[in-house]
Amino acid sequence: MKIIAEGKPVHNWEGSIRSVPSIVVQAETVEDIVAIVKDSRRFPSPVRAVGSNHSTTRCAVADQGTVLDMTPMNRILEIDPEAKTVTAQAGALYIDVAQELLKHNLQFFVNVELGNLSLGSAACGGTKDASMPGEYGQICSYAVEFKLVTHSGELMQVTEHNDPELIRVMRSSYGLFGVIYEVTFKVKELQPMAVDHITYSLREFETQLPALIGQGQSMMLYLFPFLDKITVEYRRYGAAAGRPHRFLWWFRNTIWKNVGPGYGYLVTKLVPIKAIRYRLIDRFNQVIQFIVHWLLKDRNTIPSDQIIRYPKKSNWMRYTFSIWAFPEEEYAIDLREYFAFCRNYSREHGYRCNLLNVGYRIRQDQSSLFSYSFNGNVLTLDPVSTGDPGWQDFLVAYNEFCSERGGVPLFNQTRDITPAQAKRAFGGRLSLFREHRERFDPGRRFLNDYFRQVLGVEEGSAG
Repeated sequence: MKIIAEGKPVHNWEGSIRSVPSIVVQAETVEDIVAIVKDSRRFPSPVRAVGSNHSTTRCAVADQGTVLDMTPMNRILEIDPEAKTVTAQAGALYIDVAQELLKHNLQFFVNVELGNLSLGSAACGGTKDASMPGEYGQICSYAVEFKLVTHSGELMQVTEHNDPELIRVMRSSYGLFGVIYEVTFKVKELQPMAVDHITYSLREFETQLPALIGQGQSMMLYLFPFLDKITVEYRRYGAAAGRPHRFLWWFRNTIWKNVGPGYGYLVTKLVPIKAIRYRLIDRFNQVIQFIVHWLLKDRNTIPSDQIIRYPKKSNWMRYTFSIWAFPEEEYAIDLREYFAFCRNYSREHGYRCNLLNVGYRIRQDQSSLFSYSFNGNVLTLDPVSTGDPGWQDFLVAYNEFCSERGGVPLFNQTRDITPAQAKRAFGGRLSLFREHRERFDPGRRFLNDYFRQVLGVEEGSAG
């Protein structure tokens, strides 16, 4: 093991979350993890395992506790083409594993933009991507085996075969049951993927949404509340032959990773007059609509090319976001009201997101306890920003708006949710999770203040 820091502040990737742990330590072996978990004097509670630390909430914060950096444990252990599984250490990056799978003519079921996501986090936390036809949109749903170090320092293995109910909870455990050090995911044979984009007015989208869903394609949305426009990115697997075209996703990822957030940052920094600043942002968003409609379409692309490798440390071209999911059948109404909410908030407070909003359609999925599509198909409303002044206050109002309409958040990607909002969204699933958590971690070795509050764990209780 390697001690990285003691008593120094730690920030998440984009810098909005600050923690002051007693110690930050890197684990290089399973034996290191066992030693750290057992030694509560040198490595005080809570112990929070982290990878690239891209979460936008306080889920990984370990004030006065121990941050356990898992990034050295990043080996791919086995790719089984027959069983169609991949096994890797928890610190392995999603993009690295995806690129290795490609060499074996395999791919992940879910190809999220965030390539720096560690497999340990992907297996036990919330992720977002539009569901491909007939598939889930959450990475953890395809995690079929976990190996972890428990609160007592014992090694434990959980698979979907030996305990399917427990693995459903494990997929939403957020590191609260133990330190996950190895995971196995289902994968699939590589398939060519077609993609294209169509822009609709708000009215067109509202009236056509059932028909658009009925097409049976993956749907990611680019939302423009101040232009009353929605651009839909459609994806579907096909049977295209020949050499796949890779420029499309490289171009799109450059816009997503650098051009968009860089432009938003510079306009916000250099144009103090908000009326002019937001007019420039609207013009930029219109250019984006044009580009994706005319340039980002192809019949033969590689699904994993969607995955983006971000710099290890964020720079000025960084962005942040939040997410709530809404029942599919109510989404058209919620979307219109959200557009109105953004306009009203801008008039009253002089603030609006300096990047676009996005959304994803995710099919019903009960594979994990805290799945945000547990009760049915959902679509999301996800504001995106460079984190400029006013963003945090906007999120408080946004959370209230979403919770009042029955939205469901993610514990690692929805900033500043309240215990009441969590209870409204997850109901009895919270008490069920607390029961499991108490059994796995009666001494609260892994429970930080953030989860104690949002899960509703009482101060004096054992769990």
